[in-house]
Amino acid sequence: MTATPPGDVNPAVASPQSPHSGSVTAASAPLIEADQLNLQRAHKTVLSDISLAIRERQIITLIGPNGCGKSTLIKVMLGLEQPDSGKVIRRKHLRIGYMPQKLSLDQRMPLTVEGFLRLARHATSKDIEHWLQRLNIKALAPLSVHDLSGGEWQRVLLVRALLMKPQLLVLDEPVQGVDVQGQMELYQLIPQLRDELGCGVLMVSHDLHLVMAATDEVICLNGHVCCSGHPDNVSVDPAYLQLFGGRAQPAIVPYTHHHDHAHCDHDHHRSTGDEQ
Repeated sequence: MTATPPGDVNPAVASPQSPHSGSVTAASAPLIEADQLNLQRAHKTVLSDISLAIRERQIITLIGPNGCGKSTLIKVMLGLEQPDSGKVIRRKHLRIGYMPQKLSLDQRMPLTVEGFLRLARHATSKDIEHWLQRLNIKALAPLSVHDLSGGEWQRVLLVRALLMKPQLLVLDEPVQGVDVQGQMELYQLIPQLRDELGCGVLMVSHDLHLVMAATDEVICLNGHVCCSGHPDNVSVDPAYLQLFGGRAQPAIVPYTHHHDHAHCDHDHHRSTGDEQ
């Protein structure tokens, strides 16, 4: 099938609504639900019997080692790939903001940050200015997208997803290429955005301890669901410890979010630590 550009996921590709949707209120019904998804590639099982549901104001994080199927599951749920069996059920007319793991642009294309954001569906100048200001990157608007650091580019991609006015925000490795301080700031920001938009969030991460304070539920994947639940419980689950071994211990002390919605006034997005 033809993939819809990241950030502009077309809800028309979704499966029909659940037959049980009439028995619950619209607010309590899942925004999106995966039901027994299976997928194989070249005789290798990529997804095996995966089921999950995301509701309004809920943050779910997928964790697992490289190649465990996290990004593939995201693409299947967005309709960008088709499973061999199982189904994806979406709320009717669901608005999705998608931040892909990577998005490469032709270096020969002259494009400013503001020009890039104007390419987003239904983007307005007012909304672009609002989200650039909200994410503390308004100064990037006139700059070339090719001159941004890794952290700056990730923030621009997040703005593009937010311009969709999403009911569901999908973030695939949102801190890729961002230094440690920037990672912690971004994970502090995600619950704030959830509260401001009233949206659900589906996020992919490789580090449970960094996202613990930013997520309601964790699903640990390795082709199948190894374990799931509250991050405190998953962090001591034998399946999680077996999968990650020594890497299950935090490299740094994670920030604990107290829901005070305080914003950091410092700009850490031009740091040179781990950025490109």
